[in-house]
Amino acid sequence: MGAGTVGIGLHNDIASPYIDSFGSKNQKEKWLPGCVTGDFITAIAMTEPGAGSDLSAIKTKAIRKGDFYIINGVKTFITNGIHSDLIILAVKTDPKAEPAHRGISLIVVEKDTPGFRKGKKLRKVGMHSQDTAELIFDDARVPVENLLGEEGKGFYYLMDKLQQERLMVAISAQTAAEVMFELTKDYVQKRKAFGSSISNLQTIQFRLAEMATEIEIGRTFLDKLITNHMNQLNIVTEVSMAKCWITEMAKRVASESMQLHGGYGYMEEYEIARRYRDIPVTSIYAGSNEIMKQIIAKNILNS
Repeated sequence: MGAGTVGIGLHNDIASPYIDSFGSKNQKEKWLPGCVTGDFITAIAMTEPGAGSDLSAIKTKAIRKGDFYIINGVKTFITNGIHSDLIILAVKTDPKAEPAHRGISLIVVEKDTPGFRKGKKLRKVGMHSQDTAELIFDDARVPVENLLGEEGKGFYYLMDKLQQERLMVAISAQTAAEVMFELTKDYVQKRKAFGSSISNLQTIQFRLAEMATEIEIGRTFLDKLITNHMNQLNIVTEVSMAKCWITEMAKRVASESMQLHGGYGYMEEYEIARRYRDIPVTSIYAGSNEIMKQIIAKNILNS
């Protein structure tokens, strides 16, 4: 389980809400029932080989010709890419727009669309059971009725939903840290050295205390943000802080947990090895932590 199920969270809490929030009545009736039952699996495709955190730099174009958009471009690192039935695709409908982000729109691409194909499943350092893929559009013909919301508003829709996406990443990292801590606490209590449990060693106790403290700080902050988000408050700055700090904290916990497992922590038979591989990407996707720091700094300086 763990990070291998991240695609479920993306479908439920990140991709499908775009249709719910910005879709037309006909789009909701067409797609949302299948999203709820699981007959439709969703993905959201923003990242390209040459454009990650800088969304305004995307190159995938959708040029309208009659009742269709003709789409050309490549997306990469797309969660649920292989198994997806519906892809919420960020495209340039106006490549000449100034500033560039005003030319971005969202279009829903269905899996059997002519000119659309799924590339290879990408091999990753961690999250081996989670589906990540390339998506290729070669004169893909998508009906104009699949435009999500208004043309040219895609960037604003993405910004609106990124608060929830980054909150979900913080929640997953917090949960992973808590699981790794429990695995490690259990291990050091059972592991014997020098005639007694290694949990009796002061150095082990201090390291457990430090991890437990950081985990508790993360949980307390996160619980507050979840409540505020559910109350529809604007907490972009705080969510950026949580995404940045909690994912870095989870990486520290992963490193300490592997160390306290000793040689066994490096063995595939032990869960902590997989957890150690899975956690680093949380500081990269949904906006790298460097971008989170830029957002935090900009907002506190302009407040």
